[in-house]
Amino acid sequence: MASIFEGFKEQLKANPKTIVFPEGDDPRILHAANQLLKDKTLKVILLGDTMSVFKATRSEEYDHINDAEFIDPATYPKEDMDEMVNAMLELRKGKMTEEQVREALTHTNYFGTMLVKMGKADCLLGGATYSTADTVRPALQLIKTKPDAHLVSSSFILMRNDEKERLVFSDCAINIDYKDRVDKEGNVTLSAAKQLAEVGVESAKTAKIFGIDPKVAFLSFSTYGSGKGGTVQLSHDATIEAQKMAPDVAIDGELQFDAAVSPEVAKTKCPDSKVAGQANVFIFPLIEAGNMGYKIASRLGGFEAIGPVLQGLNAPINDLSRGCTEDEVYKMALVTAALA
Repeated sequence: MASIFEGFKEQLKANPKTIVFPEGDDPRILHAANQLLKDKTLKVILLGDTMSVFKATRSEEYDHINDAEFIDPATYPKEDMDEMVNAMLELRKGKMTEEQVREALTHTNYFGTMLVKMGKADCLLGGATYSTADTVRPALQLIKTKPDAHLVSSSFILMRNDEKERLVFSDCAINIDYKDRVDKEGNVTLSAAKQLAEVGVESAKTAKIFGIDPKVAFLSFSTYGSGKGGTVQLSHDATIEAQKMAPDVAIDGELQFDAAVSPEVAKTKCPDSKVAGQANVFIFPLIEAGNMGYKIASRLGGFEAIGPVLQGLNAPINDLSRGCTEDEVYKMALVTAALA
């Protein structure tokens, strides 16, 4: 099986994209950006205080970093800044004053997100020093969700054995849990089950981008009603909703993890399932389970975890772990740009 990242590189060389890094003075970002520029894979915008970026680029040898575009929000041309302020004021109409907008745009997470919104960059990768919330919040406020999406979610791509094994774990980073959305009169406007179902359908789309033929399992501590309470009903109902949303995708649940991955267990617990025993996209009903699950697979199972890949936004905005390595930044940059 060919490397998915080599495939992304060839795809991007044929159709160049521009990625913006809000943390332009971080050494891991600079190493990854230098390699991207050396490979002629992406155009790169590095954001940050001019002097701190300058010092960071001089601390080590970066032979291609001068091919990047360096932007300091504090010295951005007035005419261009005024244009950005007006655009953001319109997006945040009634929610932020001009003074508040100008203050927000001094921060590279907001400034970089507006570069994407205004078409001056195709995608953004942040989170090397920013928290997940500080990366996702500007995206929700400015990029917003796709017309058919009701929430933003995330997937981790787990790879092992030279990428021969590829799995998707969702949602492990964004949605704490799922509760019915209600209006002022108490009417349910979007059920918890439909929200979780949307995570499953979006994760199946992400799987296809990574060369995975999705077989989606909505997980629980129960298989086909063998257990009661907790999130069993949520996973059961979400399975039904997801099957309606994506009838062409193999989806089943609720399934215990062993039934989802083990053919032997599947023969006993759910022999007629088209997913059980061969699932490769796993939908967790709570962030605790998902986050612990992917880290267990990574630390004990020898899987490399790529992500989180954010789903449901109008443009690719992705988040790094603050403990990321330069190699992880490089790979996530390829993934982020490929989504554009």
